[in-house]
Amino acid sequence: MLTIDKVYDASKVLKEVALQTEIIHAANINPDCDIYLKTENLQVTGSFKVRGAYYKIHNLTEEERSHGVIACSAGNHAQGVALAAAKGSIDAVICIPSGAPLSKVEATRKYGANVELVEGVYDDAYRRACEIQKESGRIFIHPFNDEDVIAGQGTIGLEIVTQIPDVDVVLVPIGGGGLISGVSFAVKSLYPKCKVYGVQAEGAPSMVRSLKSGEPTELSGVSTVADGIAVKKPGDLTFQMVHDYVDDVVTVSEDEIATAILTLIERQKLIAEGAGAVAVAAAMFNKVDLKGKKVVCLISGGNIDVNILSRVITRGLVKRGRSASLTLSLTDKPGELLKVSSIIAATGANILGVNHNRSALGTAITACELEVSMETRDHNHVAEIRKALMEAGFQIVH
Repeated sequence: MLTIDKVYDASKVLKEVALQTEIIHAANINPDCDIYLKTENLQVTGSFKVRGAYYKIHNLTEEERSHGVIACSAGNHAQGVALAAAKGSIDAVICIPSGAPLSKVEATRKYGANVELVEGVYDDAYRRACEIQKESGRIFIHPFNDEDVIAGQGTIGLEIVTQIPDVDVVLVPIGGGGLISGVSFAVKSLYPKCKVYGVQAEGAPSMVRSLKSGEPTELSGVSTVADGIAVKKPGDLTFQMVHDYVDDVVTVSEDEIATAILTLIERQKLIAEGAGAVAVAAAMFNKVDLKGKKVVCLISGGNIDVNILSRVITRGLVKRGRSASLTLSLTDKPGELLKVSSIIAATGANILGVNHNRSALGTAITACELEVSMETRDHNHVAEIRKALMEAGFQIVH
């Protein structure tokens, strides 16, 4: 059984390598509550994962160290294991899904670990790592279903209740459940009044499904921009701890995650990966009752691939009404484009691009479709533009 003394021991050990990350006030994330951000995206290796990985490897015996270690990871645990193994001069092999961001793969290699890319998602990498463990006798460093790893992650909970002693709610991302198991155990042990909620991506709701079925349940597939929490099945240990210590688990959509990432960039000047932003998404879109409460959102990591980031920003802009496209049906004659652009300019929007389509099916021979891409303020601004165009006699197709 995990004890609070073990979490305190992990906290002492981690002073060798991990930062006590700052908690930043974020007043404008949700005006109905008082939000703070626990910035594990600024942690060593860019993620909380170094805490559990380092504590687990620190506790290995000399005999175990001599065999080397094997791990599986979507990318962040890999970096934590690689760093801890390098500090202990331990040979490390890490299986990573082939679809993991290249930045995470390369960062793991730079720490000195041997990386094997495995076709599929995290669970496929896990199966391959188990095969290697059986063949080689290496020590398996599980990313979440391990008491030492959970104790390491629990040090975040110790820090939260020290930094914000009167915290009402803590929102925590969930993949396999190691992070929320440690955080909820530490928080509830020291401050039982605090509510702890888990957040999963809609495309990978393994803990939600497991809690409903009453046992760890494997999904047939997962698909989400939050690759760090794209886990098909939680561990038996983490499932039980979530059942015992977590108040509820909710989900957020891909568009909500993208909006949260964009909001953190614009308002807080922070980069979060998809998994790292789900707690903020839950707060922004009121997935749980936060009105009038002091809330800590745990930003679990910031290792996002820059190519994915550009796509996420685009999705976030659309979700918030900051970017919009309209398609109009026009009479194909001189001056029509000028009229449309003048109306849009008068509302204060900025036209980013236009595209004429004279061969659209269903339009008159003398007509064309005009697609206009715009930079806008919000959804109300888009509605204002639509209204102005229709009042001027233009037909909006969509």
